[in-house]
Amino acid sequence: MSDSGGFLSQAGAEGGESKPIGIGLLGYAFMGKAHVNGYRTLSYMTWPSPLQPRLVSIAGRNEQAVSAAATRFGFERYVTDWRDLVADPEVELFDNSGPNNLHGEPTVAAAEAGKHVICEKPLGRTAEESYEIWQRVAKTGVKHMTAFNYRFVPAVRLAREMIDAGELGDIHHFRGRYLQEWGPTDAEAWRFDSQAAGSGALGDLGAHVIDLSRYLVGELDSVAASTRTFQPGREVDDAFEAVADFENGAVGTLEATRFAAGRKNALSWEINGSKGSLAFDLERLNELQWSEGTSGFRTILVSEADHPFWQWWWPHGHVIGWEHTFVHELRHLLDAIADDTDVAPHGATFEDGYRVAEVCDAILRSAESGQRERITYR
Repeated sequence: MSDSGGFLSQAGAEGGESKPIGIGLLGYAFMGKAHVNGYRTLSYMTWPSPLQPRLVSIAGRNEQAVSAAATRFGFERYVTDWRDLVADPEVELFDNSGPNNLHGEPTVAAAEAGKHVICEKPLGRTAEESYEIWQRVAKTGVKHMTAFNYRFVPAVRLAREMIDAGELGDIHHFRGRYLQEWGPTDAEAWRFDSQAAGSGALGDLGAHVIDLSRYLVGELDSVAASTRTFQPGREVDDAFEAVADFENGAVGTLEATRFAAGRKNALSWEINGSKGSLAFDLERLNELQWSEGTSGFRTILVSEADHPFWQWWWPHGHVIGWEHTFVHELRHLLDAIADDTDVAPHGATFEDGYRVAEVCDAILRSAESGQRERITYR
């Protein structure tokens, strides 16, 4: 194990050696694996990295499982209590890929111990919890990022650049949806537990749609929403639908479900403006659809040398995958740490995580009250 970790910390950048940064990871399942792959890949593909990830320690409650994960991923050691991860002086970046109910206390403790932090979404189970996490972490002065990885899809970043350049004109419509099909199963049971997860499809999938709407269009002003729980006895929502007003005058629809049979990982959005439209589908991750004015949509294959993030990859036409969004996201965070630059606007800070949580809470309030709910930020 130590040889793998050592390789990551010893690799040198052009003109000298990059300084290593010790990584401590909470969680070893789906998201933990995605983050580790990001660290290991960026260390040689995004060369020269300003900081070289050194996989110091990984935490998980099941000793047999976390020990096996440490060996498989290349961590130098493992612990069964996240407090030991926080206390480890060699851990400089705390990566929280654990369940939602473990996002708050460990992340705040790590920041207060002087460690930079990245936390999977949703930042907290409620807006109140998210606000407390953001405020306490912000006071420490460390770099903080909410892991909204879809901001780091090259096609999404290109869309942001086109919108910022005025190529769509005034934005009129945003339609975003995230559809999956695994809701009828009992897999990943903690996601159906309100105490552990907070909400269901809303916080898990809808949070991504909300974050992209904010990133691409702007702040939301109000929502009118419905939620549904289809599985008997389940504590959280299985689906939600919302009609949204944006502060800039645009209107939108937001949708997420785990009960869309046949949809594997269908995150898609469309934006219509006074000068044209853009559309994106995650299941065609390397493509961006663009209608210049009313000319009709054409496909941009986002793989040219001057496209976002492509300086690290292949000749044009040689496409990348879902896992590479984490490479871009984590490299962005390492740049911010090394250069003492802002994580925002392209990276999602804990403030962004909190603001998404306020929208989620407004959707739940609207579904309960049957009324349109205004979104306010404290």
